[in-house]
Amino acid sequence: MMKKQINSNRSEKISSKVQTLISEILQHDFFDDDLIRGVSLVGAESHGGMQFVKLFFYAHDNKEATQKRLDEITKMVRFALAQKMNQKYVPEIRFVYDDTLERADRIEQLLDNLDM
Repeated sequence: MMKKQINSNRSEKISSKVQTLISEILQHDFFDDDLIRGVSLVGAESHGGMQFVKLFFYAHDNKEATQKRLDEITKMVRFALAQKMNQKYVPEIRFVYDDTLERADRIEQLLDNLDM
């Protein structure tokens, strides 16, 4: 049982480190890109140890265009990540839109429309 907790903590540390480093990369290397400038990384999940990290982002405007642009720059971001990490392996990364705020707004609207 303790082994799972240790692996879970390691996974959280990896995903948190990757999220922080990629946020810095996006701010520094893509500061002149209007779509990327509007991106906020709001979470990360690590799968398979260092093999894969899913990064959740939120964009205020045009989420489809932002997703496409993030997909286009993923290789460049991963290369920059490799330069910043002091590890033998650099995880594959994938950007995924986080619709939590939109879902919360929708739930709030539904609750407001209930007749009580």
